[in-house]
Amino acid sequence: MSAYVDDDILTLRLAQGTGEILKGVRNVGLLRGRVLGDAGDALSQEWIARVLQQHRPDDAVLSEEAADNRDRLDNSRVWIIDPLDGTREFAGGRQDWAVHIALIEDGTPVHAAVGLPDLGQVFHTGEAKAVTGPMSNKIVVSRTRPPEVGKFVAEKLGRELVHMGSAGAKAMHVLLGDADAYIHAGGQYEWDSAAPVGVCKSAGLHVSRLDGSEPEYNQVDTFMPDMLFCRPEIADDILAAVAEYKEKHGDF
Repeated sequence: MSAYVDDDILTLRLAQGTGEILKGVRNVGLLRGRVLGDAGDALSQEWIARVLQQHRPDDAVLSEEAADNRDRLDNSRVWIIDPLDGTREFAGGRQDWAVHIALIEDGTPVHAAVGLPDLGQVFHTGEAKAVTGPMSNKIVVSRTRPPEVGKFVAEKLGRELVHMGSAGAKAMHVLLGDADAYIHAGGQYEWDSAAPVGVCKSAGLHVSRLDGSEPEYNQVDTFMPDMLFCRPEIADDILAAVAEYKEKHGDF
């Protein structure tokens, strides 16, 4: 029987271990392109599943890389994970990919970790703190599917638009103060945002859907198409601009 590891430490170690596995798979240089991404997804998912089975056998799991077991809906504790967020960036040798680990209790992330392995950093709910001070005057959006609402808000508020991969990487750049906000619209799932939401909320950032509502996890439909992460002092201005965009265009 393994020694008991509390939820906060388990979350952190899962993110750390997954990052090491993924760097090892990539850095030996034997795989490239899509095959590399698929191998990273599969190996990291297998390791996380084994760890959770040993340490939290009674908890449910929702992962991008595993079949959805709807029994999770009857469990108050659900691990929502994305072993490799930003597979395209990982396989292409970029740094903007991440590891997402979150423990959800009654629909809310209570422990979460986002690893940025190429930067040697893991941000987690036990100690994350958002950078304060001068604004960067930047808003970060998807590198491959930048939303029109993001462009509208950036122009409305006089911010520069920055494109980046991985939802986790974008959210952590807000936490680090490199961007004032991360705006997403157009499609994500619970595993894309659960860990970033947990870390950023614990760090004092504003986190919501684009209509200002709280995100809720472990739902029947795991689709979560829009999110806002931002410094709290500009949340009202961004949400007002988003509402103006929706009034003009009918949707995000």
